[in-house]
Amino acid sequence: MARLYAATGDGIVRLEESDETWTVGLLLSGSGARCLAVDPADPDTLYAGLRQGGLHRSVDGGRNWVDCKLPELAVFSLAVSAADGAVYAGTEPSRLFRSDDRGESWREIEALLELPSRPSWSFPPRPWTSHVRWIAPNPHDPGLLLVGIELGGLMRSSDGGQSWQDHRPGAQRDVHSLAWHPHVPGRAYEAGGGAAFSTDAGESWQRADGGRDRHYTWSVTVDPDDPDCWYVSASTGPFAAHGHGDPQARIYRRRDGEPWQPLGGGLPEPLPALPYALLATDSRMFAGLADGQLWESRDRGDSWAATHVEGERIAALLALAGA
Repeated sequence: MARLYAATGDGIVRLEESDETWTVGLLLSGSGARCLAVDPADPDTLYAGLRQGGLHRSVDGGRNWVDCKLPELAVFSLAVSAADGAVYAGTEPSRLFRSDDRGESWREIEALLELPSRPSWSFPPRPWTSHVRWIAPNPHDPGLLLVGIELGGLMRSSDGGQSWQDHRPGAQRDVHSLAWHPHVPGRAYEAGGGAAFSTDAGESWQRADGGRDRHYTWSVTVDPDDPDCWYVSASTGPFAAHGHGDPQARIYRRRDGEPWQPLGGGLPEPLPALPYALLATDSRMFAGLADGQLWESRDRGDSWAATHVEGERIAALLALAGA
């Protein structure tokens, strides 16, 4: 039995499984919800970031919502720290906020905007601005935080945001998603203009692109039991990935430092839409496609089956609550 939430760009989809049947509910319909985060300590507490409506919180699994009164309206990224419960929100223009009372009050982490690279941050479709695309609090160390600026780089703080290191050596500057390994401290993963990984808690990064014939990567996830097994989704480029053409998308797996392997096992080849979200759990893996399809694997990506969830465009993030 599992529960999945997905931000669709219009609202939040809640999917609940019982006896291998999924029940689907649409929450915050018409809100412009583009990102979400589930509290690791409470699967009924979730946060939704709206494109122009600020940040909302639910404590009853999405049935009721309250406005968290974030100072910026355009929310592009959210995260809840598994280490200390802090809630983070990233916006456009690029600003980073933290709450220590579940979104009741906020303080801006202003030191992020003092980085030397800030004048060069620019999002190509809107070159006059940029946004905080991803926030990754380390699950083992509450002071360790990675932040991806689209487009600007991968930034690191080891003191809870009081000070920052500018774009890390070896990392991709076009950051789309980040992940920490849940059980192995120091292992981190990135998808963006390519793929990269870190073995020293994000201090330095190694590029990992061999074996992929598609280099515009979007989502990243890692096997909770194996830090050397991780996955990315990829397309041939940004216009193919997000436009109305053929994205020629694939899901790739990398194990034990070997080149990337494209996954099939029942998946359409190539995929008709970019997987905007990948999620690996202890025994299952999910892929949410931009056209609303949801696919599942129970053998680490060797074989896949469609869950037949249709009608909503699953975007930005999938978050699993329950077991």
